[in-house]
Amino acid sequence: MPTQPKAMPKVSPTIGTSVDEYIAQKLTVEQAEIVNALRQLVRATAPKSSEQIKWAQPVFEENGPFAFIKPAKAHVTFGFWRGAELADPSGLLLGDGDRMKHIRLTSVKDIRKKEFQAFVKQAVKLNHAKGDPTKRANR
Repeated sequence: MPTQPKAMPKVSPTIGTSVDEYIAQKLTVEQAEIVNALRQLVRATAPKSSEQIKWAQPVFEENGPFAFIKPAKAHVTFGFWRGAELADPSGLLLGDGDRMKHIRLTSVKDIRKKEFQAFVKQAVKLNHAKGDPTKRANR
């Protein structure tokens, strides 16, 4: 009886790619403008955080992931792992889930600096208080 070939594990084409390389290779000029503005905002607001490509998208981490940026055809998503726990007096966050929430941006003009900075600060604070949100025990 012939043996079945072993299935090769799927490997993300973005593994080992820096965020700068990801932007240069994958994004349109408009998307790159939005993503770079968001990166600047996060770095200024959470200077101890790190950024890297994880789950095929830019992810920001401080005591676990707290925010991500996901480019789509017609917009860029700026999301938060603990988005459902963030205070959102302006009602900017979208999503029906019990954990993650996001904002859709079609232009740099959509970035509301004060509100977005407040989300980043809250998200980092929650990670420090509760631990890595990807760990089941810390949700």
